[in-house]
Amino acid sequence: MSSFPLTPRNQVHRLPKRASYDRDQIYGILDQTFLCHAGFQVEGQVYVIPTIYGRREDTIYMHGSAASRMLKELAKGFDACVTVTLLDGMVLARSAFHHSVNYRSVVLFGQARALTDPGEKSAALEIITEQVAPGRWAEVRGPNEKELKATSVLAMPIDSASAKVRTGGPIDDEEDYTLPVWAGVVPVRMAAGTPADDGRVLPGVGLPASLSRARFL
Repeated sequence: MSSFPLTPRNQVHRLPKRASYDRDQIYGILDQTFLCHAGFQVEGQVYVIPTIYGRREDTIYMHGSAASRMLKELAKGFDACVTVTLLDGMVLARSAFHHSVNYRSVVLFGQARALTDPGEKSAALEIITEQVAPGRWAEVRGPNEKELKATSVLAMPIDSASAKVRTGGPIDDEEDYTLPVWAGVVPVRMAAGTPADDGRVLPGVGLPASLSRARFL
């Protein structure tokens, strides 16, 4: 199926012309980054926590400490919501009212489950690692049995999703175009800086190949 079905849950109501339900576009946005925000509720209090993720086909994977309250709650199988946003630019208009930002955002819905099989957990951790720095998994020591037990890993099939995208410059009121005010777009992007080793890298060990493929580098 090329698009997610339009439902009351994933339908974009505000500025629907910016919405997309196309699976390829949604997954394309997800694959551009590795940081998401997951929403969950504990005793009537709603929390939204940032975490990293990895995607493989129609599933996203998240991980953390086995003691993580967020992961414990999400693993209970209730309807979860996960969001991802890429900021592309500051849109500066002639009026304060029409200032905006250019962005690509995705809202995902699904029910998460905890992975308990060590092999399944390890495979999911590889997916997450590769989302951050493609090729890194092959360069490092994999998790041992103790580390796997200390780690909680969730798989959330993407049951429903929508994207919302804004591009282009400011849209001012016609009468404001005569104002002597600069207007336009300031591009914004997330970029990796210069790598700095931790001071204990063995002599002769250079920068790994994965750094040349790291996100935003």
